[in-house]
Parts: sequence; structure tokens; C-alpha cells
Amino acid sequence: MAASSDATAKPAPVMDVRQISDMLPHRFPFLLVDRVISVDDEKIVALKNVTINEPFFGGHFPGMPVMPGVLIVEALAQAGALYAGRIVKFSAETHVIFFMAIDNVKFRKPVTPGDQLVLECVPLRKGGTIWKLRGEAKVDGAVVCEAEFLASIVDRKKA
Repeated sequence: MAASSDATAKPAPVMDVRQISDMLPHRFPFLLVDRVISVDDEKIVALKNVTINEPFFGGHFPGMPVMPGVLIVEALAQAGALYAGRIVKFSAETHVIFFMAIDNVKFRKPVTPGDQLVLECVPLRKGGTIWKLRGEAKVDGAVVCEAEFLASIVDRKKA
């Protein structure tokens, strides 16, 4: 029997949640990247599936669940850390990436259960131990959040 082609089949992720967990120190409920769908020298594209089961929805806001903006920014920062880690090929056993600063944050529309955040980060300054990135979070192609942030790659022994 010949193999059929499925036009709706999703390509395999570049990084699945196990590989993401190998690189980032975050764990439930604070690991906010579910998969990386592409990464190259110029950009990373990652996904965060937003479900009603997220622990923050019970209090933000009862009867009108909205993902906190600070967590959208954190998801972008985590995607940026994955980008930097892939580019410099650091070992999570010996290094960690810390969020240092954030600028020019804008929130465009609420993120609610059932949304899929597409997290895109591009470097503004890369290499060395200090990175500057620009991130956009999108839902259905519309920008819901954008920000610029700094991250630092640090030796775990010196952290």
C-alpha cells in the first residue's frame, strides 16, 4: 500500500518539550514553551498552547480568564533563551540564561484559553554573554504582545 500524503500533517518540532526542558531550568507551572517549530541564525519560532487548566486562570480573572501579560513576556523570554542556547550551543549543565531587562513592552489584545501563542524572537545583538532580543507573541497571526529584552548567559558556578 502506498503511503498517503496528509496536507494537514504538522512538521516535526525542532525541539519538543523534553528537549526544551533539557535546556531551560523551568518546570511546571513555569515552563511556558511547548515546542520550537523553527530556529536558525536569524529567528526562533516557538509555541505556547494556552488552556483553561493553566494555574493562573483561577485568579486572573474569575469569570473572564485572561493570561497575565507578564507571563506572555516570560514565554517570549524563554523562547529567546532557547534561541541563544541553540546559537552558542551552551550546556544547561554548566550554564544558565538569566532575564536581565525589558523595554518597549506593548500588549495589543487579551490572550484567553484556547489560544495558541506563536512566539517569535530575533536578535538585536547576539554573541558573548549578553544578548538583546526582540520578541512578538501572536495569536491567529495578530500581534498580542511585543517587547525587547536583555538576557545573560552565566556560568552556573558563578551564578
